[in-house]
Amino acid sequence: MLSFLLNRLALLLPTLIGITFFTFILVHLMPGDPIEMLMPERGIDPERHAQLRAELGLDQPLLVQYVRYLKQLAHGDFGRSIVTKKPVLEEFATVFPATVELSVAAVSFAILLGLPIGVFAALNRGGLFDYAAMSVSLTGYSMPIFWWGLLLILLFSVQLGWTPVSGRIGIFYDVPPITGLLLIDTALEGDVAAFTSAVHHLVLPAVVLGTIPLATIARMTRSAMLEVLNTEYIRTARAKGLSPVRVVGVHALRNALIPVVTVVGLAVGVLLAGAILTETVFSWPGVGKWLVDAVNRRDFPVLRGGILLVAVTVVAVNLLVDLVYGLLDPRIRKAT
Repeated sequence: MLSFLLNRLALLLPTLIGITFFTFILVHLMPGDPIEMLMPERGIDPERHAQLRAELGLDQPLLVQYVRYLKQLAHGDFGRSIVTKKPVLEEFATVFPATVELSVAAVSFAILLGLPIGVFAALNRGGLFDYAAMSVSLTGYSMPIFWWGLLLILLFSVQLGWTPVSGRIGIFYDVPPITGLLLIDTALEGDVAAFTSAVHHLVLPAVVLGTIPLATIARMTRSAMLEVLNTEYIRTARAKGLSPVRVVGVHALRNALIPVVTVVGLAVGVLLAGAILTETVFSWPGVGKWLVDAVNRRDFPVLRGGILLVAVTVVAVNLLVDLVYGLLDPRIRKAT
């Protein structure tokens, strides 16, 4: 297991260096000058403009700026926001818990519904439930997040009034940021009303963000279960007289989970990408909305550092998925 882990870690450094390079180049190819975003409405004189560019190091060649950026990263410095002057890492730590809370709720929603739907669809292959579940899954997978979010807002928030339109919690509640996760913080405070408000604000964005992973997990679970149910050891387990629950739940599902775990790990990247649209639609104060605001303000340090930190998160989760994958199937550990 140790060699398996070391092999995976050896791939991380070149991956992260490649991410820093392409992120740096793409960010600096964006049209617009970040200095202009800081100018007053009447503009600024050319000398002051040149001075600000020199202070931010934007007057240097891109290669020089990139090397200097790598040196900063080597010391754990992700830079400072051009607009707020705060360290990028500090700002990221402020907004990241909101995205984590939303992503965990979305993936939990996807797993809790996707797994049983996929299992029952496989057990009833060719039946009405199978066709209905796979048709709905395909529809959910094809649905644009921003359009789906607006539809749910119009139905549940505007027409029915069941859920709030935006935000993480009602404006009347002031919850001390203990962990940054409102569900946990409100529970620790023992404030039932604030906890209920946080849940109401979380439900709709989590459903919107979790729809595509739900469809993917359901379809992958069905395919994996169909493959496993046709194996010799499953037929042997049935021949021994084991109960259907034990055959399906213990023997079949465990082996079918191997590709599903991979899909869940890959869904993290989809969740973080989808969070940008979801957080924008619902005004959710997370990493996605933070990065969108940075794009509008041409805040280069925030974009570079924020994208890199998101990439590190995705890489770390994929590494964890690889380890779980190896635990579920010992043959994978021996093959690496």
